[in-house]
Amino acid sequence: MNALALTLLLAGSARAVEVDGIAAKVGSETILRSEVANEMQRLGLHDASRYEEIRDEMIDRKLMLQAARESKMTMQEWVVENRVREIIQKAFGGDRNRLIETLGKQRISYPEWYARMKEDMIVGAMRWNVINKNITASPAEMRAEYAAHPERYVAEHRVTVSVILLKPEERVRRDAITAALKEKSFEELGGQRYADVKPEDVFKPEVCAEIAAMPKGTISKWIEIDGWSFLLRKEDEREGKRLSFEEAFDDIEANVKEEKSKAAYLAWIARLREETYVKVF
Repeated sequence: MNALALTLLLAGSARAVEVDGIAAKVGSETILRSEVANEMQRLGLHDASRYEEIRDEMIDRKLMLQAARESKMTMQEWVVENRVREIIQKAFGGDRNRLIETLGKQRISYPEWYARMKEDMIVGAMRWNVINKNITASPAEMRAEYAAHPERYVAEHRVTVSVILLKPEERVRRDAITAALKEKSFEELGGQRYADVKPEDVFKPEVCAEIAAMPKGTISKWIEIDGWSFLLRKEDEREGKRLSFEEAFDDIEANVKEEKSKAAYLAWIARLREETYVKVF
């Protein structure tokens, strides 16, 4: 499919068909180009170069759903309804009408969304039954993973820092706050405490650089960024270090299982493609 045609589909409505055609055939089922474009819209993708990737993912999904039907796997409606209620409770405050309104804005009907949810659950169940439930991590595999990827098993550098932040118009208070710190705490002067955090996850690079240079237990000079003023107190620091095998056990096991699951999934999909007529256009 050329980039112009895909762009026209993505730019049009969710039902665009004027430049439609067949994207792929999977057994007796067909995937339309407009369906691929709709899926890209659903995922918030507007780059035409992702078309083949999404098409292939949709092919794999159909293969798994076909395999589920052949294996007589079903998903009982009460299980799906429980999942729907959980989503409505968490994302929409328990209001089903809010969900329906949101779907309407996305030009998706509730029955279409429900059917997609049910298919997602069937695909997840198939992957669990065929792959994940059979994946284990042996001690030898875990030792090999730990030796091969030492960079994965390092305790992150973390700090505990208190910060006083002043707006640009409050800059004149800096000297007064510095003087008041001789008798009062950061918290009493409106400071905020960030406990056991990765500096780069919380602060701008200029602030991270200052934190890195500070000895534990010290107070920084005032830092000004875009008119805002920062004053820091470094309370604690944990340096990054390599974890022992025992300390990293759970992460090692998870990584071994993840790698084995990926390999098993690719092998399964390759087998399904060999057993099923698949043609892309």
